Order: sequence, then structure tokens, then C-alpha cells
Amino acid sequence: MPLRLVLLSTAALCALATPALAANEADADDANSIVVTGSAQRETPSATGLSLTLRETPQSVTVIDRQRIEDFALTNVNDLLAQAVGINVERVETDRTEYTSRGFDVTNFQIDGIGLPLRWGAAYGETDTILYERVEAIRGANALMTGVGNPSATINYVRKRPTKDFHLKANAQGGSWNQWRVDGDVSGALTRDGKLAIRLIYAHDQRDSYLRYNHVNRNVYGALLSYDLTPELMINAGYTRQDNNARGVLWGSLPLLYTNGSRVAYDVSASPSAPWTYWNVTDQTAFAELEWKGRNGWQARGRYTYNKRDSQAKLLYAFGYPDAATGLGVSGWPGIYRSPYEQNLFDGQASGPLKLFGREHQVSLGVSHATMHGREFSQSTLSYPSYVSVANWAVNGIYPAEGAYAAEVLSEDSRDTLTRVYGAVHANITDRLKGVFGASAIWLRSSGYNYGVDQTRRNSALSPYAGLVFDATKNISFYASYTDIYNPQKEVDVTNARLNPAKGTSIEGGIKSEWFDKRLYASAAIFRARQTGLAEAAGVFGVGDAGRVGTTYYRGVDTTARGFELEITGMITPQWSISGGYTGLEVHDRNGAPTRTYLPTKSLKLATTYSIAAFHDLKLGGQLRWQNAIRTTDSAIVAYGGVSTPVVITQNAYAVVDLMASARIAPHVRASLNLRNVGDVHYLGSLKWGQGFYAAPRSISGTISVAF
Repeated sequence: MPLRLVLLSTAALCALATPALAANEADADDANSIVVTGSAQRETPSATGLSLTLRETPQSVTVIDRQRIEDFALTNVNDLLAQAVGINVERVETDRTEYTSRGFDVTNFQIDGIGLPLRWGAAYGETDTILYERVEAIRGANALMTGVGNPSATINYVRKRPTKDFHLKANAQGGSWNQWRVDGDVSGALTRDGKLAIRLIYAHDQRDSYLRYNHVNRNVYGALLSYDLTPELMINAGYTRQDNNARGVLWGSLPLLYTNGSRVAYDVSASPSAPWTYWNVTDQTAFAELEWKGRNGWQARGRYTYNKRDSQAKLLYAFGYPDAATGLGVSGWPGIYRSPYEQNLFDGQASGPLKLFGREHQVSLGVSHATMHGREFSQSTLSYPSYVSVANWAVNGIYPAEGAYAAEVLSEDSRDTLTRVYGAVHANITDRLKGVFGASAIWLRSSGYNYGVDQTRRNSALSPYAGLVFDATKNISFYASYTDIYNPQKEVDVTNARLNPAKGTSIEGGIKSEWFDKRLYASAAIFRARQTGLAEAAGVFGVGDAGRVGTTYYRGVDTTARGFELEITGMITPQWSISGGYTGLEVHDRNGAPTRTYLPTKSLKLATTYSIAAFHDLKLGGQLRWQNAIRTTDSAIVAYGGVSTPVVITQNAYAVVDLMASARIAPHVRASLNLRNVGDVHYLGSLKWGQGFYAAPRSISGTISVAF
């Protein structure tokens, strides 16, 4: 049972209250080793294509590394990004998640600096973190490395790579809601000369849920190879696969209002789903890369990546509002959907030093070409089952019958082609003043249809980028950056016609600093972004409307976001790490009125750990996530006759605290304990769609790790 593993971990940690026994020399060396989290010296080429440190990059960048992932058991991307400064995870459904930053949707997700915007702006399933060494969040417009998107953020996953030295790590974890997880990661050379190396990765995660009916079963596989053809030329290749199978899933969420405008009181486990629903997503990636590093400082890389996603789902959408007296009024929309999606990505990049005007500068040039093909086969329901009274389905779990479906039809068949040419230079203007200048040119072609909406378009744009960094002292730098924004939108309006591209500008400036021999990094930034015609949710299509029932329609809004961020990361002492920051945000429409009010305007995220190496390498830590109140306005309820004006739905401010503890209990063996949402805070995961469901209550997990 998972509870036994939790108790085992707890007992192992409590046993450390006795005096530590003498360890052998090898264990002592391991106990006194310190992993520096968030070092300011780490290079982050994902922001500009140039090998620059955090301090040299004229943008805000947050890095969450493998050590923090393991300390706080951040085994899926949603839990990880929820702890990233300036990033909001909009948990709109169990298996479809959206993200925001600086007032706008985050759609650009990359792996090793290469990727495409999320399909329909959302992530499907739960992405496991076992495949990645670290995750970088580059906030603001990333014109150089993406070419399209919002001035929000770009999330870059940095893959684990084969190592020439042998290492092995395995974990077994158990926790609340019958969670079981095992994972393993082994790497090393296959030949004596170390030229051929391999890394194999596996994870299995299964759990029930605090939500009624919900169950997840996930398997992750990874195989990566590297081969040194010459001292300068290397081949990298790999294949990864994730099977995320979920039952009892949410499509849409809980209706939050009665027809009279009052709030429906739900238990945290309430779900409008049914046990016959499922959402199975398989993601596969294969890549091959040729990398050259010359002795003159120049390097080049060419890569081909193939991504394939297969999604199969049987879903139940709850629409309508219950009557306050009878609890009746909510209807169901079942549907079956099969969605294959393929991507082919080609990318070539070269960078290196260039001497000009008596100084050495760094130059980066690249070209990429991507093709995408998406289809969706759907089976609509032949009837709309009614829910029983809200008390019976939300409390007692009485769910609608499934019913029959129409024959399968091809509802979407769309193709996209994106070509980019980009370049940047890190100009060494003076000993204290550096500049980053560049541009990205894009050509986007689309064809096909999606649920009756013509997808044909031909767009092109040129996005310039300019940034300056001035070293005021050996510890402190001032910076500023500017870029244009271009966002081809797929969202549709109330007539089911696609919106025009959003356009605008983004500026950012601030201070960056390094302390304690570059072990601690701190920054402060102010930013402003303007977009015209940006998609804003305006309602949900119902039966008989122009668009697909249950999907959102939008309107184009001229939007301005401005705010500031404070961040700190690194080591205060060799034993004490800290990471986190504060974000203040305002988002207004063209008239100066607040918009996108479902986003917090104030948020604080902090994490810290403290190690006692001499005491079984004991580590204690905690992380805090706080945000102020959010709200959304429900206009659709007026049509149901119970109220004459739209109703405001509010989620009050809340703070969530997680705690962790870990220690070595034997040579090469470590036990850890993670307690999440210690205060058992009751809050909605998002108000973005007007519906919502409650986030996870207090939970506990224990892990036993073996490492060589």
C-alpha cells in the first residue's frame, strides 16, 4: 500500500533524531557536496540564441533545476510551473491546461530551444518532468527564438543528455489517493573510449484523485544516444514517449452559479464527470542532431525533430445552471473525439565570435522550417442527458447515462507551415556596455478547416529585438529591451469566424545583480506590453449557435499590460538556498478599464531549503505560493431568466504552503517526505472559462531514492 511507503519514509526521517553514526570517506564526501540551485553563471541561450548568463540577458529568466524538481517532488509540468515566478497555471480542466504570464496566454513551449506554439493554446494530459534536466521560463516577448506569440513567456524544457560517466538513480514513491510512482534514470559510456554514450529513462505513475471518478495512469520512456565522430563533431539522437491515460476526466468544469445568481456550494471532490469518460494522450518524439564545436569558438547545430500526438477521448460537458430550489437545470453534452497530430521541425543554427572595430562580439544566425498536420474525428451525441439535482450529482455522485452517438465524421483537417530566419549579435560596445540586437522574419501558411471554420491564411512579419546591459559595478547591471509582437490567432468570434492577428509592442527594463561570488542572483524588472485585437473569451457556444457546443468564442480587444517583478535565486550560504519572487500586474483595455480579471494582479512565490550535511545530509525546505483575489463576470446566466444583469464570480486571495524533508538513511539511499497544501486551503484552480473546479487539498507522499 502507498501508505506503508509514506510511513516508512516518515519513520526513516524520525530515526535520524539519534546521533549520526560515522560514515565512510566516500559517504562523507557525498554528504558535504552542495548543489547550487539557480546559479547566476548558468548560460541560457533559449532567450536570444546566444550563450549569455542570466545577468547578460536583457530579459527576465527563471530556471527551475533538477535539484528543486526532486526536492519538492515536482513530477509533472503543471506543479512545476505553478512555482515559477510570474507564471500562472490555469487548471481549467483535469486534462487540458492553459498558462498565462504578464497578463497574456503562454503558448510557446520548446524543447532545447526548438518548438511550436501549443495547439489551440492548451497543453493536453499531464507532462512528466522525468525527461528534463531543468525548465527555463523566459518572460516577455521572445521574438528571436519563437517569432510568433504573445508578450507573456516562453517555456523551454532542457533535455537530459547522455553522460560519459556512469550514473544510476531510481525512485519509488507512494502517497495520498493511492498514488504509486517508480522511475529510473541510467546513463554512461558504451565504449571504453567514451565516444558512444547512452541514457535510458523510465517512469510509471498511477493514482486516484480527490476528484470523484478521476484516475491517471502514466508511462514515460526515453532513450538517448550521443556519439563523438571527432573531437569537434558529435551526433545526438533520441526517442521519447509518454502515455497519459486518464478516466473520469473533466471537459469543462463545475457550473458555479444557480439561476438566481447565488453561488453553488461544492465539496472539493465534486465533479460533473462520469466513470465512463476518458482522455488518453500519447506523445512521441524522435530527433537527430549534428553538433559541431570548432576550436575557434564557433559552433553549429542542425536538428530534425518529429513529434506525434494521438488523443482519444470520450467526454461529458456540463452546461446550464441549476435552479436554486430544485437543483435541476444542468444538461450533459457527451462526445467522442479522436485527434492525431504530427509535426516536422528542421532547425539549423550557427554562433561564434566576430572581431569588429577592435572588439570581439558574438553572432548567432539560424533558419527553421516546420510543418504541422492536425485532424479531429468526432462523434456527436444523439441526445442531451439531464443531470439530476445538483445535490445528488455533486454530493452523491449520480451521473448521467451515456446514450448513443452519431457516426464518426472528420471535423478538422488543417495544415500549417512556419518558416523562420533569425539572427542576433551580442555587441561588446564598451567594457561595461553590451547590446543584443537582432530580428526574426516569419512566413506562415495555413490551409484546411476546423468545425466549419476555414483555416486558410498567409501571414508574414518581421520582429526586431534590441537590448542593452550596462555594468554599473562588478555586482550590478542595468538593462532594457524592446521588441515587436505578432500573434496569428486561431480563436473565433461569435459568428465562428477566425480573429485577425494581434499586433503590438513590448518593452522591459530593470536591474540584475550577483552576490556571494555569483552564488546568489537578484533582479528587479518593470514591463509594458500593448496588443491590438487580442482574443478575449466572450462566451461559450451553446446548442444551435454558430460554433461547436461547449467551446469558447472570443472578441478582439486592445489590451495593455504593465507591471513589475522582483526575483532572487541561489545560495545565501553553502547550506541555505532560496528561490522566488513577487509580481505586480495591471491589465487594461483601450478605455483604461480592467480586463482579464481572472488573472491575479499580485502574486508571491518563494522556496527555500536548508541542508545539514553532518546529520545524515538532512535537508528541510518549504515553498509558498500566494495570490490576491480574482474575478470573472458571467453574462450568459442572464438568458436563463433568473437575473437581469451579469453576475461577478470571485475567488478570494489564498496562500498554499508545501513542506519537504529528506535525509540519507544508508549509503546511496535517501528518504524524503513531501507535504502539500499544509493548510488544506479550499480554492478554485481557475476562473478563466467561467466554470471551475477545486484544487487539490492537503496531501502527503514519501519517496525512497537510490543513486550511484
